[in-house]
Amino acid sequence: MNSKLIFFLILGLDALILLFETSHLSISYNEALLLYGDKSLLQQLSYFFINIFGQNDIALRLGMILLHLGSVVLLYLISKKYLKSERNRLWLVLIFVLLPGVISAALVVNHAGVIIFGLLLYIYLSSKIIDERYIFLLLFVYALLDSGFSYLFLGLGVYYYFAKNRWMFLSNLGLYILSISLYNIKIHGSPSGHFLDILGLYSAIFTPIIFIYIFYVLYKRYLTHKIDKLWYISTTALIISLILSFRQRIDIEVFAPYLIVSLPLVAQSFSSSYRVRVKEFRKKYKFIFIISLMFLLFNAFVVFFNQELYRFIDNPKKHFAYDMHVAKELANYLKANDIRCVKTDYKMQLRLKFYGIDECNSIILKELSLDKIKTANVTISYSNQPVYRAYVTKINNR
Repeated sequence: MNSKLIFFLILGLDALILLFETSHLSISYNEALLLYGDKSLLQQLSYFFINIFGQNDIALRLGMILLHLGSVVLLYLISKKYLKSERNRLWLVLIFVLLPGVISAALVVNHAGVIIFGLLLYIYLSSKIIDERYIFLLLFVYALLDSGFSYLFLGLGVYYYFAKNRWMFLSNLGLYILSISLYNIKIHGSPSGHFLDILGLYSAIFTPIIFIYIFYVLYKRYLTHKIDKLWYISTTALIISLILSFRQRIDIEVFAPYLIVSLPLVAQSFSSSYRVRVKEFRKKYKFIFIISLMFLLFNAFVVFFNQELYRFIDNPKKHFAYDMHVAKELANYLKANDIRCVKTDYKMQLRLKFYGIDECNSIILKELSLDKIKTANVTISYSNQPVYRAYVTKINNR
């Protein structure tokens, strides 16, 4: 089969699966805060599609899905520099779209999807545009758009320092200072031991095998001096995140994209190691690849059919996606019973606002524990498993 056809098939299936999964999600509290909070790039992106397609979950997340699909295309184009084989480039794309962190960035309205796309766009354009003034202009726009790009400027500053490019070194240092000033980025806290936490988060985002291999490849390239701009961008962010984790809780959605974009380096190293070995000694590489792919497929399956997990969890609130469930179904129940406004806890109140349920004092919505079956008049269930119960009552103000 034609390789381009396979690529577009992967891209098309990826888009369809993401759109399907979007229909099973509710807006989370953090997403609602972003939508109804201070003006930001993500907020304007969401409103752009909401104004076109209406206030619904697909419109809310469509911008993130399109950024994700753009990231897939950019990764494929960038990989041509690192991988000679068309088949290997397709495997890289498949692994990228199956990564738990990438799936999350495509479905959740947060900074990760923007940063992944921005980093890949910079890497691609910097290899095509010779005039560094245009590249600096792009970086300046990044500094104004999102605080997450501050570590890009730091990584590039380190790269250009060793490349002895004084102008670009000072320019990126200036952009880093501008970024931390605009967004009030601070390094704070006393030693508090979040190092193991961030290792666990990285392992969850990449799966343990892939994260360990990424770490190994970045370290090995340092020892063998096979380092380029992409290596500096990824490694600088990784080192900073590990150092900061000793003193404060790390915003993983900001740092993880820098490791995600190192995948072309990882694929190149894996492909080279595999190719130089005789057939008898390739078995362990095949084994690692197959196990990693199985983990990715399993994780993707769990993410896309996550509601089935409620069957096996005693406390639904321990479900990894609970914060993105319930609100839509609850709003639909209230509308079906001709209830257009309620008074409830502040988090659910903000989430229900997105689905057209306003705040008022005449109707009280109180969440109950799941064992209070008799007193509840609202029950939300997934796979015939109750995950939310509440009591709705009208208040007589006379």
